[in-house]
Amino acid sequence: MKVVVIGAGVLGASTAYHLVRAGAEVVIIDPLREGRATAAGAGIVCPWSSQVTDPHWYALSAAGARYYPELVRMLTEDGEGDLGYRRVGALNVPADPAELDRLEARVRARVRTAPEAGTVSRLSPDEARALFPALREGQAALHIAGAARVDGRLLAAAMTAAARKHGAVTHAEAASLVVEGGAVRGVRADGAVIGADQVVVTAGAWAGGLLEPLGLRLAVQPQRGQIIHLHLPGVDTRNWPVLLPMTSHYLLAFDDERVVIGATREPGTGFDYRVTAGGMAEVLNAGLAVAPGLANATIRETRIGFRPMGPDMRPLLGRVPGVDGLVIGNGLGASGLTVGPYAGVLLAAATLGQTPEIDLSPYDPLRG
Repeated sequence: MKVVVIGAGVLGASTAYHLVRAGAEVVIIDPLREGRATAAGAGIVCPWSSQVTDPHWYALSAAGARYYPELVRMLTEDGEGDLGYRRVGALNVPADPAELDRLEARVRARVRTAPEAGTVSRLSPDEARALFPALREGQAALHIAGAARVDGRLLAAAMTAAARKHGAVTHAEAASLVVEGGAVRGVRADGAVIGADQVVVTAGAWAGGLLEPLGLRLAVQPQRGQIIHLHLPGVDTRNWPVLLPMTSHYLLAFDDERVVIGATREPGTGFDYRVTAGGMAEVLNAGLAVAPGLANATIRETRIGFRPMGPDMRPLLGRVPGVDGLVIGNGLGASGLTVGPYAGVLLAAATLGQTPEIDLSPYDPLRG
């Protein structure tokens, strides 16, 4: 089977990687647009403390967290070990002590069936600051040992490179669908037609325009996120845990003396690729409120990403009824780096005509 995958963010790269490992002939097309969500994202793999209650979202997110060690093993065997991935644990630090009690009850209920979450512990303020030295004084925490962080750019690049090692071909230009008799028969890219048995559209917030020739409407809108990267010269940040204030913001550290604070959630901006004063102020104020020890850090860079936001928390995944040859993956929103790699496994199975491990009917790609 020949498959074209349009879009090589974390979801598209994972889909392509798993397809080619299953024996498909794969062509990856990605125009490398500024602002794609994967390139901006600093991934947090910790679904167990999420306040989202949708059971279908949680099932997919929990499966995504469970799948990461297997994916890391596969990529390492393929010579791709630089993912920015590490199980560093997470500190959940709501400002309200009563919320910490409610959070602990929720997490302990979820981890009964999730041994990969590791040990869950209530930490004193001193114990919490020993793990994340910049944390505000007097802040108790709930620690989840199995939580991890990952670099979205590195992960997607590694899966794409591994797919190429297994025979995938990549193109960096824009593409359009080739439609014949209401069915998708391939793509047109750089003036040439690439025929395919299946086309997987994982083009994030830009996917809507690709589907117009079929008269399909994808209920996805771009949501701008601005993320600030700080540099702490001389500070060993490699094992600092993810910091979750239980708001829309977060902090996480990487190996190179870097701490990331994110992120704004700005609907209605279209594809306005700018760092704004308001966005910078929001992110810095939120980060310094929970971690005032970062006040003297150097601002290293600000990244912008357009999250593909669907009509609800659940991703849009699967075949399109009545349209032969078309598979859609989209709408991962703010949980793309938790869900994306495993969602690629499910999309690859659906593309190959197999039954995915998780029923995709709750993730109907054309619901609105």
